[in-house]
This record gives sequence, C-alpha cells and structure tokens, in this order.
Amino acid sequence: MTDDFVYIDEFVPGVRWDAKYATWDNFTGKPVDGYLANRVVGTRALGTALIRAGEQAKGLGFGLLIWDAYRPQRAVDNFIRWSKEPEDARIKARFHPNINRAEMFELGYVATKSGHSRGSTLDLTLFDRRDGALVAMGGDHDLMDVRSHHGAEGITAAETANRQTLRTIMEDSGFNAYEAEWWHYTLRDEPYPDTYFDFPITANITDTDPARVIVAVG
Repeated sequence: MTDDFVYIDEFVPGVRWDAKYATWDNFTGKPVDGYLANRVVGTRALGTALIRAGEQAKGLGFGLLIWDAYRPQRAVDNFIRWSKEPEDARIKARFHPNINRAEMFELGYVATKSGHSRGSTLDLTLFDRRDGALVAMGGDHDLMDVRSHHGAEGITAAETANRQTLRTIMEDSGFNAYEAEWWHYTLRDEPYPDTYFDFPITANITDTDPARVIVAVG
C-alpha cells in the first residue's frame, strides 16, 4: 500500500464499516479478488474529508457506515468476468431484478474502470447513533435499479429525506454524488484522477505486495 493510502476504518473516528466485497454478501455471491481482509482503504484526502463528514453526521445524530472505498483493479476485472457467467436467480432477485448482468455496465452501475480504484470514491450510508440501526434509504447497497437513483419514485418521503441528508453531509464535506446510486460519492478534488491502483486490501500494510501497486492510465 502506498504512503498516501490509509485504513479508513482506523483513520476516521467513530466510523463503522462492512466491506461487502470481502464477504459472501455482495452481488457476485462470494469474496471478490483483491479483498483479502474486511478493511476499508482510501487516500488520506478521502479520510480527511470523511472526518469532516463524520463530525457533521454526529451533529445530526448519525454516524457513517462504509461498504466500500478503494477497490483494486483486479476486483473490477473480477466483475467483468462475472458478468459473462450464467445468471443466478437468487442474486438477480436481490441485486439486479430488472436488468441482466451485462446491462450493469451499459447502465453505469458497474464500470470497467472504476472511480473506486483511484482511491477517493466510496459507498456508504448512515446509522442512528442512538441504537446503531441503519437509516432507511429505500433500498440496499448495490441494488442496481432505478429505485437507487437520487430522486427515485416509489420510496417513502422519509427515505427520500434520509438520502438527501446523506447527500448534504457529503457535498458539504467536499464530495460529489453519483445520480444512479444514492450510496456512491467521489471526492471533488481527488488526488489521483487519472490513476487506477491494483494493490490488494490486506489486514496489515506490510502484507501488501509492493510490486503490484499501480496501474496508471493516461
């Protein structure tokens, strides 16, 4: 891991995390290449902005829970291979009920070159600091459907308001929203806008293979 990357789960006070792609609870149905530990990594700039976001959320009675941040390019390549495999009815019903796997790329839910791999994009939600429960957002992480869009119809007024609260917190803290996914934000002034990294996420920095650090594109 490069010096400009940190473990967000220890860098940002009070943050919670559930690194979905390190688990079996994601749209591929199993752990994804490059996620060797359930930890969350990102640039220092991302972590610093998240500290601001966490403070604003705390003032409103909320905390931040992160599902994903930095994503190795090999994980994206894993998604591409997965998209060519036969459909799984259980996975489809939960994560992409109204589209086929290949359409995820066409509709912008998954990218062959992901902003996550640049280290300053993340997926997150809010939790209630009183009881730790996740705030109702009208759909789960990685639900690839119009229901996940900002301004989507078919969700309650409270769920719409909760999405807007998260968006306000993140935009005030220096992030841009992604209109197709209410949970997805990118740091406005990201430090590596043209570089896609490919080091694995490991339990400790010393476990990282230094020979596989960067995939640069220009």
